[in-house]
Amino acid sequence: MVPDSIMIFTDGSSRGNPGPGGFGAIIIAPTNNESRLPKPGTGRQAGITNYEVKEIGGREERTTNNRMELQAAISALLVIRNSNFAIRVYTDSAYLINGITKWVFGWRKNNWMTATKKPVENRDLWEELTEVSQGKKIEWKHVGGHVGVAGNERCDEIATAFADGKHPELYSGVLDNYGIKNVLEVHQGRTLEPEKGPTLRRQIRRGGRAAAYSYVSMVDGKILTHKTWGQCEKRVKGTSGAKYKKVLSKEDEEATVASWS
Repeated sequence: MVPDSIMIFTDGSSRGNPGPGGFGAIIIAPTNNESRLPKPGTGRQAGITNYEVKEIGGREERTTNNRMELQAAISALLVIRNSNFAIRVYTDSAYLINGITKWVFGWRKNNWMTATKKPVENRDLWEELTEVSQGKKIEWKHVGGHVGVAGNERCDEIATAFADGKHPELYSGVLDNYGIKNVLEVHQGRTLEPEKGPTLRRQIRRGGRAAAYSYVSMVDGKILTHKTWGQCEKRVKGTSGAKYKKVLSKEDEEATVASWS
């Protein structure tokens, strides 16, 4: 962990799209003996000797996975809204990272309309995320889902528990007493660039050809996903203006659909 910085893990889940959903986040922040997670108006802390962990989460009755990914990041940043520490946010959502670091600037410029002149989905949450990110030094880091990154795995547990209508016990206290002892470990090989899913990176390292997760096509503004190239080819072949793309992970698929919308 970078000294004098805040580490955040986030994840979202939904049972159906839309359907009942949940989100989870872990905030690991510097603290001293007098004050822990920054309180309003305190800003940067002096005499740091430890870190504090705070788990948060929530549920919505009818939502989508992408909305829960956004809500997790918003809720975590609201907790540290008045902190001046540098922040690193770790998420397995390429949709979240590409949206806040790239797409949102074009959307705002175009009055929240996509390139196909349709309203941007989840505009309300994108606007809120933009607002809570203002004035903060944030690095958005993509990690593979379910590849052993402890913080990501724990956030998934929290998010899916809330989506299932459960009430998971959420930890709040010093890092030394936190049950997940390796939460600070984010291995180099598991931190990915936006828009490059874990399958692609593993195949590149082996020198092989990445297998497709799915294929995405767009014909006359309508986007569909296909499990096989044959299904995709049948739709786009001979069709003027059709677009298609081979994607390598669920995150890549979500990012492609969002960027084409």
